[in-house]
Amino acid sequence: MITSRSNAQVKYVRRLLAERRFRHEEGAFVVEGTRWLRELATAGAAPRALYATPAWAAGDEAQTLLAALAVEPALVDEPVMAAMSDTETASGVLAVLPVNPRPLPAEPTLLVILDAINNPGNLGTILRTAAAAGADGVLLGPGSVDPYNPKVVRGSMGAILRLPVWAENWEVIHRLTDGMDVWLAAARDGVAYTAVEWTRPAAILVGSEAQGAGAQAARLATGRVTIPMRDATESLNAAMAAGILLFEAARQRAEKKVSRKDAKSAK
Repeated sequence: MITSRSNAQVKYVRRLLAERRFRHEEGAFVVEGTRWLRELATAGAAPRALYATPAWAAGDEAQTLLAALAVEPALVDEPVMAAMSDTETASGVLAVLPVNPRPLPAEPTLLVILDAINNPGNLGTILRTAAAAGADGVLLGPGSVDPYNPKVVRGSMGAILRLPVWAENWEVIHRLTDGMDVWLAAARDGVAYTAVEWTRPAAILVGSEAQGAGAQAARLATGRVTIPMRDATESLNAAMAAGILLFEAARQRAEKKVSRKDAKSAK
């Protein structure tokens, strides 16, 4: 059992939690809690390493999950688990996972593009919402927070494993969205979001709350979409705006199946 906070494995986990560059170099990130073990078991994904307290590992559900994952945890005492955890109250189990984004569909019909979304809570919520609304993936432009930041990972509620999430430059994002309607979310002077034909292959482009979309991002847009608001309201939270647009797209798409191939042939 690991009982020292100066143990090399403890320091490794702490660096993964704290340092974006180190996560990138190692191609790894950290998840915490029983729910994540359920996600891994469902996905059939094996962690690189698993750490648990004896109390957690002795539980009935823990034994079932460990058998499903075919992994033996490294046991740590409670103080060490608290030192390894990024949460106020350690859950008793955490895993180191490889960074292995899911592939995008060959012809996606609904994407989210994010420009300079640097609030981890917002990004985690957007990922969770995009997965719930049936988006094919999320593309992160330069300047956005690391999707494997622990706060983003927690906020995604498992979506980071189920949804293609790619951090790319604008040239690649342009190529990936070629032939799609790219709707820039704007506070004013856009088409009302309910008037957009979301059954066409589309990408929703959301910029930062402070500055909006930058010039390179805005050049991708084929149109502007607006969520009507009372005059006294300047703008919506980025995650809220993305959610409203995504679920309007989901509503329309529930009434009509979308095929990118069919949409192309109809032009």
